[in-house]
Amino acid sequence: MKLLENLARLCAVLAGILLTGITLMTCASLIGRNTTGATIVGDFELTGVVTGAAIALFMPFCQVQRGNIIVDFFTAKLGEQANHRLDRFGAFLLAACFALLAWRTTLGGINSYSTHSETQILGFPEWLTYAGMVPPFALTALIGLHQAVFGFAQGTESHV
Repeated sequence: MKLLENLARLCAVLAGILLTGITLMTCASLIGRNTTGATIVGDFELTGVVTGAAIALFMPFCQVQRGNIIVDFFTAKLGEQANHRLDRFGAFLLAACFALLAWRTTLGGINSYSTHSETQILGFPEWLTYAGMVPPFALTALIGLHQAVFGFAQGTESHV
């Protein structure tokens, strides 16, 4: 699990770098637009592309930290063992969902590549965004599967 945790941290760091870069670009574009009238062409497109990839990159770390929303209204009065089993089942369902997302995102990327789909202003190849989303989706699925099979690390509490 340590390798999966380290990969999840790396994904989160990459997401942070991407979001920092896009934030700086947006600030530069807004400052230019409001002071000199010059703007960065395609800033809106780049924001969408990078934000999509960053969200995907944050998912593995969120699962490692058990940061997903857990609604325990109906299970609050169950015993610790029953809740642990339900948490592991939830991790399995999450793993299945992210495996499905990884598969469908792969197919979307292949389709985007074969049709030469690009953004309208910059002509940025859309398949690159898909390609950036597949590995973190697959990693999230692996983390969820590991948690479902082997349980959660001692001392790891849900943070939400």
